[in-house]
Amino acid sequence: MQLSMRTDYALRALFTLVEHHGGKPIPINELARRNDIPKRFLEHIMLDLKARGWVESMAGKRGGYMLARNPARITLGEVVRHFDGYLAPIACVSVTDYKRCSQEPVCRFRRVMLEARNVVARLMDSATLADVMRGAPVASNEIQGLHGEGI
Repeated sequence: MQLSMRTDYALRALFTLVEHHGGKPIPINELARRNDIPKRFLEHIMLDLKARGWVESMAGKRGGYMLARNPARITLGEVVRHFDGYLAPIACVSVTDYKRCSQEPVCRFRRVMLEARNVVARLMDSATLADVMRGAPVASNEIQGLHGEGI
């Protein structure tokens, strides 16, 4: 699974709003600057997040965006599925974006892909924005390949 740029940007903006949850609205210019997101692209993403009910906006000089829901009630799985449509590594094991494959009856690696989908889905669906915000950023030394190989 690889997140689209749209999902990546949506998550960046959401976590900035989680960081300031309960405070003043954050202007779109500031959200874009802090998260290194093109403002025009972010405007579309924020409208989408607003339509979903995850954020709300306040007009005016002191306006901007803020979370509309408690960050403990929004999961990474919801956000990723909303923007990317699925969590599965291949379409023939996807629940939301299933596409039949001619090799399904004989495919040997499909089972591993199904297990990978299940692990990722459980993790993403249990990870709320509030939970993730409490964690620490990943340190460079944590990124290591399995048995010396790239992942």
